[in-house]
This record gives sequence, C-alpha cells and structure tokens, in this order.
Amino acid sequence: MPRRQDGSAQLHIAGGPLDGPSVPLEIAASYRARTRGLLGRDGVEGALLLTPASGIHTFRMRFPIDVAYLDRELTVLAVRTMRPGRLGLPRPRSRHVLEAAAGAMREWGLRPGVRVEIRG
Repeated sequence: MPRRQDGSAQLHIAGGPLDGPSVPLEIAASYRARTRGLLGRDGVEGALLLTPASGIHTFRMRFPIDVAYLDRELTVLAVRTMRPGRLGLPRPRSRHVLEAAAGAMREWGLRPGVRVEIRG
C-alpha cells in the first residue's frame, strides 16, 4: 500500500455478504491523527484506518469497537471486539489497524483472510 495521508476514502470489502460493500473511511496517517484516533467521540461513521499501526488501546474511549489488524497487502490478520479501557497487544505482521463500531465488521463480512481495498 502506498504511503497515505490524513483524509477520507471508501473502504471496499471483497467477498463480503453484501457483494463487496463500500464503507466510508477516515484515514489517520499522521502521528497526531493516529494518537487521537476515536478518542473523545461518541461513535464512528464507517471506519477509521490507522496507518502505520500494529496495536491500539481503548483507554478513555466512550464505546466498544471492532478492530481489524491488516498486513501490508491489506489482508485481515485478525478481528477483535474491544470494550473501553483495554490494551490491544501489537500483532506481528500487522501494518495497519482498522477500527469501527462494535458489530460493524461482522455485518461487512470482515474476517481473517479477507482482503480490503481503499478507493479514492
């Protein structure tokens, strides 16, 4: 994946149950944007991609989230649901972390082995 900048795009999930749904995506590539992440928010519209990143925490978050760890080719390595106040250990081979509201990734069909694309 080429180096990304902060901004917005569309996340396309290949092979999902909705025949490849497209999801609004916010990209956090700068240190400041990655550090802020979803802190201080009451929810998330679509998903947030932290890049580069290999682990996250949910301290001071207001809601539970789904977390997907992605490799260099944007293939899902693992998906977890995390409650506020938790520390996610870094994942070997993970280069990006995708965050969404709890339950969203199951709806999208995001599971280990699924590849995602970033468009726009």
